[in-house]
Amino acid sequence: MPRDRFEALVVEALDEVPGELSALVDNCVVLVEDDPPDDMPDLLGVYVGTPLTERDLGYTMQLPDRITIFRNPTLAVCASEEEVVAEVRVTVVHEIAHHFGIDDERLDDLGYG
Repeated sequence: MPRDRFEALVVEALDEVPGELSALVDNCVVLVEDDPPDDMPDLLGVYVGTPLTERDLGYTMQLPDRITIFRNPTLAVCASEEEVVAEVRVTVVHEIAHHFGIDDERLDDLGYG
């Protein structure tokens, strides 16, 4: 799948986040990269930043948090475009949940592990 199509799927997944939740996302950018770091080759996405639940009143003038969705490992675990669409949706929701302070254990319980 070409990168531009994959990026469009990430945008579509972001557009599907309910408005009342997306309105709460604060100081966070979503990026697409082809590959994760060499020491984590199977990583589909990652959140880097300070979750909303850990921010205090002194949280100002900070660089944006980053959600990065990785194209190549996602394509590697999917056999069809339909699977890629579903996996991108799950990964986007998973990483946004980390921005809201939800941990991996709870995400597993919710089916977004």
